[in-house]
Amino acid sequence: MAAIDVEHLRGWIGRTRTVEDTVTPRLVAEYRATFAPHLAAVPEGEAPLALHWCLAPETPGADTLGPDGHAAKGGFLPPVPLPRRMWAGGEVEILQPLRVGDRVLRHETVADVSVKEGRTGALCFVAVRHAYETGRGVAIRERQDIVYREASRAGAPAGAVTPVPAEAPDAAWEVAADPVLLFRYSAMTFNGHRFHYDRPYATGVEGYAGLVVHGPLQASLLLNLAAGLLGRAPARFRYRGVAPMVDGGTFAVAGRRAGAGVRGWTAAAGSVRMESESESGPGA
Repeated sequence: MAAIDVEHLRGWIGRTRTVEDTVTPRLVAEYRATFAPHLAAVPEGEAPLALHWCLAPETPGADTLGPDGHAAKGGFLPPVPLPRRMWAGGEVEILQPLRVGDRVLRHETVADVSVKEGRTGALCFVAVRHAYETGRGVAIRERQDIVYREASRAGAPAGAVTPVPAEAPDAAWEVAADPVLLFRYSAMTFNGHRFHYDRPYATGVEGYAGLVVHGPLQASLLLNLAAGLLGRAPARFRYRGVAPMVDGGTFAVAGRRAGAGVRGWTAAAGSVRMESESESGPGA
């Protein structure tokens, strides 16, 4: 593994770009077809919650891709010399809904780069801040945390297991973690990361037990479940990946009211894979 020059990578902090997309009826229909019936109700004309993660995906040319199917490193994001990349978590602030037909500008800024030592080796975290703007003003602000990890090593220690909360949830869904769900979400987000669809690559190169279920896919379900419990979109939604989720069987999306908010989690094989906290806004 190449040495990590943290100061060089931190030179990307402050780098910005703006991308544009439109909330089209087709995208909304595809999103509903992928996630229904696990979506919170929204008023006519509003986009389903968490659709923003499907807007303005990167569209790198086939001749510019890295071996994992992602865009080659060193453009907007820093060239982290670690081969495995995943969403680690983030925070979403919902100021107003997106609407079908909206032209959306996403303003992006690299906010931080840090390196830590984890149980399985070096970890590099890149935080990116987004602001989604429509003709009515900023609709969503978020921080997205990306983690880069070392290649899988034989005999590496297993990650810590977080047991499912003992208390019964106030709402729960069972979702099939099948390749069709992963394909549809990858297609909507133009996500070429091979560990979502290339099983030999996912298991033989990156060392996972199967195809990896997208972090934002799980977060989308948790956000919608929380909105159903609150009766409205949360004002703030925080999520954190705890352990990878792979395909096969079903996984749980569950939540429990906690004061004026909701504590949520996804789980498979008896352990938590992602956890979330949602806060209700004024007037809830």
